[in-house]
Amino acid sequence: MLVIGCGNRDRSDDGAGVLVAERLGKLGFDAQIRSGEALDLIEAWKGADDVVVVDAVETGAPPGKVWLWDGRTAKIQGSLPISTHGFGVAEAIQLASILDRLPKRLRVFGIEGRRFDIGGDISPEVLCAVEEAAKRIAGESCGRTAPSSSPTLTLKAE
Repeated sequence: MLVIGCGNRDRSDDGAGVLVAERLGKLGFDAQIRSGEALDLIEAWKGADDVVVVDAVETGAPPGKVWLWDGRTAKIQGSLPISTHGFGVAEAIQLASILDRLPKRLRVFGIEGRRFDIGGDISPEVLCAVEEAAKRIAGESCGRTAPSSSPTLTLKAE
């Protein structure tokens, strides 16, 4: 399993995916830290069969909510208004699907953020969610399947 943590630790809650990847890397997981830009993600998961992407999101849910979407079956319409990246995870999935470059298994964990200002600390709710997401991902690798909080994701351009 390849874990890709997306984000920027210098932008408050945007560092959530990075923190998950760091925690799992210390446990011996194949974990990478990426900015979350679409083409970089497609290159990062090249050749991997089982990929987990973790990123901060904004959906309007309470800060610290952990989302889980199946990246191969989620319906993504328009651009991804919840990503903190301009051309990010949703666009990477769309483009990789068109180019037949999706991993065989792709899960996307989204951690609901509250603040994304430069130089700010990560919200306490998001820090708790980082631990939750890391435990769920580690549990999957031990043969336990983490329950999905959302079977599919339908996003609409605003």
